[in-house]
Amino acid sequence: MVIRWTDDNHDEPPPPPTIRAAQYVRMSTEHQQYSTDNQAATIAIYAEKHGLEIVKTYADEGKSGLNIKGRPALQALLDDVESGRANFTVLLVYDVSRWGRFQDPDEAASYELRCKSKGVRVLYCGEEWENDGSIGSSIIKTVKRAMAGEYSRELSVKVFAGQANLIRLGYRQGGPAGYGLRRQLVDQQGVAKGLLGRGEHKSIATDRVILVRGPDEEIAIVREVYRRFIEAGESEAEIALDLNARGVRTDLGREWTRG
Repeated sequence: MVIRWTDDNHDEPPPPPTIRAAQYVRMSTEHQQYSTDNQAATIAIYAEKHGLEIVKTYADEGKSGLNIKGRPALQALLDDVESGRANFTVLLVYDVSRWGRFQDPDEAASYELRCKSKGVRVLYCGEEWENDGSIGSSIIKTVKRAMAGEYSRELSVKVFAGQANLIRLGYRQGGPAGYGLRRQLVDQQGVAKGLLGRGEHKSIATDRVILVRGPDEEIAIVREVYRRFIEAGESEAEIALDLNARGVRTDLGREWTRG
């Protein structure tokens, strides 16, 4: 018997089956346009257009793309796929560089291959080409992986050069000030804007941080330590023991050690 669907039928035809998919998103701290929310929005549009149902999300936020260490979401993704726990057959990624900006382009390729070998197809939702296994897509992927690694290398060189120049100008580049010192926030013209407390950071990109003298009582302790070590010949351990006995604490509020 053949059933013909007409307007008189009360039942709707069954919807086409959806394909279960997972998404992997990663954002470092370099560009806001690569935020995980923006990636997920693009992936969602792609999934709806291609009949894919996103059933799981793996997100590494604020993670460097230079290596896989420190990226628990990517490690969990690969573990789920290779252990057979993955309940999806498609993995959606924003673009090729989301795997990482590896210096060796073969490293990014290896992660895609590990997914494919377990029956999980990888699709790039923000690219203008389909990852269909054709010669064209393979060439584009190889070029893009190399470009991602080169971008990372150039960025590292530029960041290092910029930080080195700021250090030569006398500006502090991160880290606590140390005992007897404080971090002073200054504007672009070098005008003091106030001291930064522990855990506080500058909020304006053009502001800078310099080191200034701390409280007099801390400066007195620093001079005492040097005098006792250089002139009196006391050991670091002896000086630390005495400071602790007197109730003097480090800038972290801890007891002194030989180090």
